[in-house]
Amino acid sequence: SARELRCAGNEEFRRGQYGAAAALYSRALELLETAGEAAAEERSALLANRAACHLRDGACRLCVADCCSALSLAPFAIKPLLRRAAAYEALESYGQAYVDYRTVLQVDCSMQAAHDGVNRMTKALLEKDGANWREKLPPIPTVPIAAQKRWGVPSAGAPAAAAPPGNTPQGDPDQTAAGIERARTLKEEGNELVKKGNHKKAIEKYSESLKLNQDCATYTNRALCYLTLKQHKEAVQDCTEALRLDPKNVKAFYRRAQALKELKDYKSSIADINSLLKIEPKNTAALRLLQELKRA
Repeated sequence: SARELRCAGNEEFRRGQYGAAAALYSRALELLETAGEAAAEERSALLANRAACHLRDGACRLCVADCCSALSLAPFAIKPLLRRAAAYEALESYGQAYVDYRTVLQVDCSMQAAHDGVNRMTKALLEKDGANWREKLPPIPTVPIAAQKRWGVPSAGAPAAAAPPGNTPQGDPDQTAAGIERARTLKEEGNELVKKGNHKKAIEKYSESLKLNQDCATYTNRALCYLTLKQHKEAVQDCTEALRLDPKNVKAFYRRAQALKELKDYKSSIADINSLLKIEPKNTAALRLLQELKRA
């Protein structure tokens, strides 16, 4: 049944198998294709779940598409709004992300992930478009009172059943958009610490971030810190994880090659540089490192 497929998808999601989870959600959606309005909310929840898979895999445009479909079935539902905002942010569509974060706050003003998102987007838009950035924004929709009551957090005295089943945490992927946003914030804090030369503290921030979201750039950033601190085995491990997520990541190949060179594993280091040069044949840093390795 669609419910069984959804539960199986949730389990795959929790195990980090996002492709398998998305496939199960897709099968569930196929079963509900002819159900019409009766299953609109359930279909919306499945689309939001599949969008979470796309977001975790870095397929941001697919995430946006699924969130748009989910919102057409359940207007102003919080999870697809937050996930679409996160995807727009990753795509550097800051105006559209800002609008979605602001829309979430109309539905539930206590949503911290949306407050954080608005703050980040305000800063990004101010840098990008200057003092008149608000004039370039897409229109922000007005959320009707009925939608606020439907999707907002129930009051303390409200029965649990009042919350829409398709958008409550039960049965949804446990990695929420809020968690992904928190991971992004931690990564940015780590980046700031790197700029200040505090690599040990940056590693702590990146490690916290990775607990919430396995992100390729966070792994390569932490690998750079490990390299600086001469923790070469840890740098190799992080680059290997990054390449598992993105098999053509140039930074991961380069930093792993650097770490392997320090570990005197010259053969593996040269192999990584050769893999990098297949992707970027004119990468000067890689060509320089290759010459050093041939002399070693």
